[in-house]
Amino acid sequence: MKTICINEEAFYELLNTVGDYMKNKFGAEPERWVNDKEAMRLLNIRSKTSLQSIRDRGLIRFSQPQKKIILYDRISILKYLDEHAVDVYR
Repeated sequence: MKTICINEEAFYELLNTVGDYMKNKFGAEPERWVNDKEAMRLLNIRSKTSLQSIRDRGLIRFSQPQKKIILYDRISILKYLDEHAVDVYR
């Protein structure tokens, strides 16, 4: 088995290229409403308590179509992350 090493920038560029290809080929848009596991993955948190805290403070949108089902708005999660991004100083 061969191992191929590439730098981080090239790796992420490759991921974006593959993602764009898949989107064009299959027309797959990501789901707007995601479950708690996907929301936690997007936010890079491991605790459901942290997710609940973010939700309870009104920082991300959610929908509760049934008593025990809570879905999170992917767009609001990405917006939340953008609002907390730190610009690069040059």
